[in-house]
This record gives sequence, structure tokens and C-alpha cells, in this order.
Amino acid sequence: MQGIAETIETRTISHRLKKGLTYAYMGMYCIPMARAATTSDAFNAVAEPRRREILNYLALQERPVAEIVARLGLPQPSVSKHLRVLRDVGLVRLRRDGRQKLYRIDAEAIRPLHDWTSTFERFWRNQLKRVKERAEGKMNIA
Repeated sequence: MQGIAETIETRTISHRLKKGLTYAYMGMYCIPMARAATTSDAFNAVAEPRRREILNYLALQERPVAEIVARLGLPQPSVSKHLRVLRDVGLVRLRRDGRQKLYRIDAEAIRPLHDWTSTFERFWRNQLKRVKERAEGKMNIA
């Protein structure tokens, strides 16, 4: 009887893992941790990949919501919600042209993100330099 219960439990856990559920759903302990609101600052806002996609798309020019929806293939309400978060933290600006809403990036608001990531640039360069040296060293040996 014990073996049947273990088999059922294993199948249940495997089924949950296939669905992409976390340890919290598998009956393991999970300590709740406070999470910052996505509208608290620019860093939390850009933590969401779709918002980064929207920012990348807006990087070149001001665009209407319908164009963003068409380009990214996301539902319009979803794009509007992401744009609202980006606007609330100041990363994008809204301009109305008649009934159309046009969004553009606020470059000054993005500067703190750029400044923070640029502090790691020397590490990236150093790593790439080491990869290059190692690859060139292997080519010289062969």
C-alpha cells in the first residue's frame, strides 16, 4: 500500500512540474517575501520582459498604441497596462493627437538604468577579452 501512495505522490509532483509550478505548490515550505510594486521605480518596471520589448520598440520614435500592439503581437489591453506602468514611473511620455495616443521614451528617465548597467560594462569587456584570448590561444595551438 505504501508503494502505491508514493507512486501517486511522484506522479502528482511530476504533473505539477510539467505545468511549471514552483516548490510552493509541491508542499515544500516557502517563506513569503514582500515584493516591490512594479510602479515603485524604473528598475522594477523594466524587470518585466514585455515592458523592455515596448521600450526597445519606442527607442527609435514616437508610436501609437495600435502600432505597438501590431508589432509586438500582444493584446491591446495588455499593452495599455504595460504602457501605464512605464508612464507611471516616468520612462515613457504620452501625447494625444486627436483620439490617438502616442508614446515616446523619456531619455532622461532612462539615464539611471543606463548608468547602473554601465557600471558592469568593464566586467563584460574583461570577460569578452578573456574569451577572445582563450579562443586565439587554442587556434595557435592547433
